[in-house]
Amino acid sequence: MATEIRVPTLGESVSEATVGTWFKKVGDTVKADEPLLELETDKVTVEVPAPASGVLTEIVANNGETVGLGALLGQIAEGAAGAATATPAAKPAEAAPAKAAEPAAPAPTAAPAAASSMPPAPAAAKIAADNNISTADIDGSGKRGQVLKGDVIAAVAKGVSAPAQAPATPAAPRPVSSADDAAREERVKMTRLRQTIARRLKDAQNTAAMLTTYNEVDMKAVMDLRNKYKDIFEKKHGVKLGFMGFFTKAVTHALKELPAVNAEIDGTDIIYKNYCHVGVAVGTDKGLVVPVVRDADQMSIAEIEKEIGRLGKLARDGQLSMADMQGGTFTISNGGVYGSLMSSPILNAPQSGILGMHKIQERPVAIGGQVVIRPMMYLALSYDHRMVDGKEAVTFLVRVKESLEDPERLVLDL
Repeated sequence: MATEIRVPTLGESVSEATVGTWFKKVGDTVKADEPLLELETDKVTVEVPAPASGVLTEIVANNGETVGLGALLGQIAEGAAGAATATPAAKPAEAAPAKAAEPAAPAPTAAPAAASSMPPAPAAAKIAADNNISTADIDGSGKRGQVLKGDVIAAVAKGVSAPAQAPATPAAPRPVSSADDAAREERVKMTRLRQTIARRLKDAQNTAAMLTTYNEVDMKAVMDLRNKYKDIFEKKHGVKLGFMGFFTKAVTHALKELPAVNAEIDGTDIIYKNYCHVGVAVGTDKGLVVPVVRDADQMSIAEIEKEIGRLGKLARDGQLSMADMQGGTFTISNGGVYGSLMSSPILNAPQSGILGMHKIQERPVAIGGQVVIRPMMYLALSYDHRMVDGKEAVTFLVRVKESLEDPERLVLDL
């Protein structure tokens, strides 16, 4: 008896994935729950375990293919008997892409029917109505072609003439490289994660009225406190005392005072979040991911450091779940770990604010009429000016600066 390997539920709003890497080949023996392959989604990489023990007799979806929820990936035959079918099973697996390619041509004509079978999401319909756009003209990315909020926002950003311009995009091919240069070039298909990062960052620039304000913070007080207690802290809590705990705590204090920075725009409504889910940008070999520290405003600095350490390890190991990535209300990006002295971070839509941390560098500063050398860091707050006024943005950054230069305020909740 054969057991089918199918695409599992990938999380909210995720309807398809790309087959990344098969860890097994046809004819290999597998054990139940052993990882068989990786699926790359818009947000995370998901490992698909073997649903049963046996022999992998067929691979239907090969590396690089796009598959939907519940799609057949392959089959496992129970017991060693399945090995006998391994060789003939390979032929149908190879033929599968050819058969699948035949109905690919009429797919575009079937898309409108699929889109019309599902009404647009309420938020999407509202935004479309506010902008005098018909959802029938928008390609939905949801289940069964449903038009989602993000689809409408992207359509608004492109403008009314975008559909007419779309065919012109492929008409401008990349200039041909010289023969000498072409031999030294390598063309690699973008991963779904990288495609999503590119699309979301560009959408954020096109949709939000983005502006950045800057300040600098004297890190001496935090560094002295850290150096004094880091050994005791690690011994008691089992995690190193870094700077992210202080910054996250300082941000949550400022967000409570200035709730607009923690809010988002939904059509003509403003949604104020009475909680602080802080996203922490983490660079991995597969791209930037932003796991979320949930209810950070209710955590101590030790609890925040533990959670950031846990999420960071999952991110580097490619083990983040969809739940770890969703629901953030504000983001912190630390370019200082790579040596960045100054930058303007891009919003993580639909959030209204993102704080950029940078390299700590000793600089001469004037204090009490004297020039002294202090460890200084530039801070950058990028914000959505549609939602946050300049006064609120500057005040927010000043509050973060005050908390870090006098860290006792974080302990006393001042």
